Amino acid sequence: MINTPKIYKMRIVFTCAEKSPARLNTFNAVRSMVLASGLPYEPAKVNKNWPRLAYGPAPSMGVRAEREYLDIYLLSAVPAEQVRSSLEQAKPQGLTLLDVQRVPYALPSVQNLAAAAVYRVEGNFGLFAPDMTAEDFFNAARVDITRRADNGLALVQNAKPYIWKAQTVSNRAVRLTLLNVQGKWERPQTLIAAWLGIDIPAQDEAFTVEGFTFIRESFLWQDSEGEFHPI
Repeated sequence: MINTPKIYKMRIVFTCAEKSPARLNTFNAVRSMVLASGLPYEPAKVNKNWPRLAYGPAPSMGVRAEREYLDIYLLSAVPAEQVRSSLEQAKPQGLTLLDVQRVPYALPSVQNLAAAAVYRVEGNFGLFAPDMTAEDFFNAARVDITRRADNGLALVQNAKPYIWKAQTVSNRAVRLTLLNVQGKWERPQTLIAAWLGIDIPAQDEAFTVEGFTFIRESFLWQDSEGEFHPI
């Protein structure tokens, strides 16, 4: 009879400073951190010399994250305080640990648990003089996004299924809570552009609204009664 080792899962919440080298390739940075920490990690299936990790979801292009998530799988029950101490000594410059805690092994990764994401968008919205407030536009029954190809053809999409709510924080900040729809997310840049009347290209993976800052504040999970809770 083969004895399967018990695996312990630690959930790490962290943030990277805007100019931190870790932001260039966050997964490689956190993998190197775990390797250097001396923690008794479970080897990854793809490479036994690497630790088994679950990172993400990574922020999309043009978005800064205030909270990023990493699950580390350990072969022994190391106390959270010791895990944090080991990671603090091995972390790259500009990375700040926000929380370290043990979670049940069966708990889904944040990648699979995240049902919604909260974004804060900062900038001078008044320059565009939108016809509607953010609340009225995003909380409407339908929110159309028009993407235009170089040949002039337009594709109109109702993005309402991706939007839970919007809130004006100040005259220079709006908060959007966006939903995960069958594993897909709508980018906040595209939604803000639609509100402000800015043209959106058909290929919008790298599209952004110049002069605005897009910040992912947190992820939310949804319970069986439909209520959302911070992760």
